[in-house]
Amino acid sequence: MKKILLLNGGKQFAHSAGRYNATLHDAAVAHLDSKGFDIQTTFIDGGYDIGAEVQKYLWADVIIYQMPGWWMGAPWTVKKYIDEVFTEGHSSLYANDGRSRTDASKKYGSGGMIHGRQYMIAATWNAPQTAFDDPSDFFEGKGVDAVYFPFHKANEFLGLSALPTFLSVDVMKAPNIEADVARYLAHLDKVLG
Repeated sequence: MKKILLLNGGKQFAHSAGRYNATLHDAAVAHLDSKGFDIQTTFIDGGYDIGAEVQKYLWADVIIYQMPGWWMGAPWTVKKYIDEVFTEGHSSLYANDGRSRTDASKKYGSGGMIHGRQYMIAATWNAPQTAFDDPSDFFEGKGVDAVYFPFHKANEFLGLSALPTFLSVDVMKAPNIEADVARYLAHLDKVLG
């Protein structure tokens, strides 16, 4: 049985009520629970105990970040969560930056302590899929994972490895939550086995 920490990074802000992310998060929780996975959750914008969140990372086999894309990355509330939890996790989530004055083969970013575990980004964007995939469009064909490169590296710093990203697009101009939920649950079944 896998232990899964599901983080809801949705937020009510300006013209968004956070419902799309909450719906996807809740569907994932119910689906994975029905499959027999051991589940813990955090609604980041609802507040959290930093030490307890570190313990959740130490407990989990898989961490799922459900969040909207805001200004080309994670919302500030998710970034704050990462900053606080990862910093608190020094000596339990990571030992150091990995380098050693006595062993030049130890590279920066190799000091993580939770190897063998995985994480996944599940993101919602107003941008259409072509914005990520088309070389002549906004993200120059680099794909969604290039947009989240620093986020991926922060998780890799702990020793986590990435599962394939799930992306919901056009969520404001052409929302299709029912289809996105169905695609998301199929994605979870595929990547989690």
